[in-house]
Amino acid sequence: MSSTFDLSEVSLRELNRSLHEASSGTFRITNPRGAHAVAAGIDADIAVEVDGSVGYYCAGMHQVGSVTVNGNASTGLAENIMSGTVRITGSATMSAGATGNGGLLVIEGNAGARCGISMKGVDIVVGGNVGHMSAFMAQAGNLVVLGDADADLGDSIYEANLFVRGSVASLGTDCVEKEVRLEHIETLKRLLEAAGMSAEPGDFKRYGSARQLYNFHVDDIDAEVQQKVAK
Repeated sequence: MSSTFDLSEVSLRELNRSLHEASSGTFRITNPRGAHAVAAGIDADIAVEVDGSVGYYCAGMHQVGSVTVNGNASTGLAENIMSGTVRITGSATMSAGATGNGGLLVIEGNAGARCGISMKGVDIVVGGNVGHMSAFMAQAGNLVVLGDADADLGDSIYEANLFVRGSVASLGTDCVEKEVRLEHIETLKRLLEAAGMSAEPGDFKRYGSARQLYNFHVDDIDAEVQQKVAK
């Protein structure tokens, strides 16, 4: 089954209701005109293609199937994605893939600030650059950046892997450059192939947690005691 929805003629509520009721098929959305929450909450194995740019939270809470946007996206693209694939042919603004638990998010252009913030298992591949504080408090998953990363990459990071082919303006608190091992080369090969992007895995540097923020050090007790006495 294949259906087309023209958002200049049908409401966003009607569109999303139809997508939620579907169990299979392909759907084309025309004239999105920057609408918010397009194709949000999809939980069936359907394929959705959007012809044009979208607003906030497109494909938010995505659980299965695929969403492709032929254009740009505003804040919160694929926020809290659980599984499946979300792809955008243009660029995304802030917080793309925020809190994502799984699945694959592909941004063929650039991503703005806080891309992958608090990611919890999602894989994100960005063909261009990412903005400042990307992967802030990233807990699990992989962020692959074929371009450059702006300031404070990976600030307060936990156990996610960040791969950057270009330059990094600065690393955030507790984020350090780490060894690229064979297992990471294999991960890069897999993700680049899934994203349909061409790059040599050996050209990337890996960044991750220095593991200093969430480890208790017994030597710190003296400092805490002195602070209490001083009060």
